[in-house]
Amino acid sequence: MTKSKLAFFLPNIFTALNMACGFASVLLSVQGKIYEGAMILILGAVFDSVDGRVARITGTSSSFGEQFDSLSDLISFGMAPAILVYQKYLYSYGRLGAVVSFIFLLCAALRLARFNANIEKVGSSFFQGLPSPGAALGIIGAIIFSTKFTFIDNFSFVFLPYTAFYGILMITTIPFYSFKDSEFARKYRKISLSVVFLIIAATVSFYRIMLPFGLAVYILGSIIYYIKHRRDSVDIFHWIDENES
Repeated sequence: MTKSKLAFFLPNIFTALNMACGFASVLLSVQGKIYEGAMILILGAVFDSVDGRVARITGTSSSFGEQFDSLSDLISFGMAPAILVYQKYLYSYGRLGAVVSFIFLLCAALRLARFNANIEKVGSSFFQGLPSPGAALGIIGAIIFSTKFTFIDNFSFVFLPYTAFYGILMITTIPFYSFKDSEFARKYRKISLSVVFLIIAATVSFYRIMLPFGLAVYILGSIIYYIKHRRDSVDIFHWIDENES
């Protein structure tokens, strides 16, 4: 295999590993191994964060890779977390629990379809709606948190609106900052790197707490910013007319 072909397959290998993590999570969930199913999805999120960067570094970004990545994300961050939360908390609510789990899966599919359709039209500074990996981590984080604080199991009904809420966030037009074009990060690289390393260290050390609450702070901050600057946020997503030259 030539170097060029290897470079093309490399990012797709990470995408396939992400899909494998989603598939493994589903298998673990139906076997009742909820914690293991949640943790392997975190590994899938790591693979998902790598594949795009590898594609850009190697210059092998392609339409095929984008579509393959979205299909993988639908399994790992749509189907897998929906089944995970259903097996852990929602199965006892019968059809209602199944419907709420499906709503999360459906919203993930709609979010990814919209992303693919608008990939050339939306800038990189903001995400249009919460990305599916973020929504999945919201579900995963809450489940992992409950393994430390088991009293949460007595309030399983909370996961009905909680799961639906994270699903709906994916299909909103709320702008979520992507940190890709951060002026602060470019201007203060050392400080930014230090902050990132501190967050990573704290998350690894206290992952049961940092994962759900860190994500909650990000989401709450994004919603508050959107509400306060709603009029100024109208033009955040610049739609390019396909008929424009």
